[in-house]
Amino acid sequence: MIDTDELDDKFGIEGEVGFAELEEDLVFIMVSNKHADAEICLYGAHVTSFKPRGNMDLLWMSPESSFEEGKPIRGGIPVCFPWFGPHKTDSDKPQHGFARLMYWDVVSTSTNSSAETVIKLQLKSSEETKAYWPHDFVAEMTFVVGKKLTVTLKVTNTSAEPFNYTCALHTYYGLSAIENISIEGLQGVTYYNQLTGENGVQEEEKLEITEALTHHYLNTETPVIIDDSAFRRRIKVDKTGSKVTTVWNPGAEACANIGDLPDDGYETFVCVEATNAFDYPISIAPGESFATSAIIGIDDTPIF
Repeated sequence: MIDTDELDDKFGIEGEVGFAELEEDLVFIMVSNKHADAEICLYGAHVTSFKPRGNMDLLWMSPESSFEEGKPIRGGIPVCFPWFGPHKTDSDKPQHGFARLMYWDVVSTSTNSSAETVIKLQLKSSEETKAYWPHDFVAEMTFVVGKKLTVTLKVTNTSAEPFNYTCALHTYYGLSAIENISIEGLQGVTYYNQLTGENGVQEEEKLEITEALTHHYLNTETPVIIDDSAFRRRIKVDKTGSKVTTVWNPGAEACANIGDLPDDGYETFVCVEATNAFDYPISIAPGESFATSAIIGIDDTPIF
């Protein structure tokens, strides 16, 4: 049982950071500063809301999401680790790994010199994790809540042998409607089309989504822009430590068959993910660490 009063006493920052039981008694960190408001669930180290001052939420949450142990939260920023997608050899193991299905420990909360709030959570290898994956590790999630939101997954190898892992920060962005948006920054990039099993090259300057789409853009570290004409906002999606950018929208047919999505859910979100997978897994030696970050915010660059 997680004691929110104890967490408040140890990690609360008056007027800025607090802890509360919200959905189905799951414990959330509530962040509010001069730049933004955010909510982070300890179950899965999962951001469920990020609202820069003067803006609507940048993230999308499914109204039919499960908020219970043993099931992933649908929407926000799920953490995929230590594998992305289905397990390669055992289909009984959970999709996208176990990190989003476990409670993470609070390590620290602080305010930096830019008046941004910094939250650190940690997940260590245990008997529970070794039932899924045999390696010793420490995973740390760092959240910097400011005008932008920076989310970083840092993995340290604490075992005696090197290991490989794949991962993603599987971010769901809220939209006015899928037909109103385009995605910039992927022109000329080779992608793997998961729905057809074929590779292609993004020829258009702007990606428009008119049907189900699962594209993994390979060997790219370029930021992208989600341009939403009806909301009159441009979300900038930047990243570090990631060689793959995944763009996903299930389309009508698949969406209707996903139990924790409303049938029309596909119309109001798109996932743009900082991924390491396919030809770009992460390999780290004993004692080494690797970090993958997603940096999201409103693009305020003037358009001429």
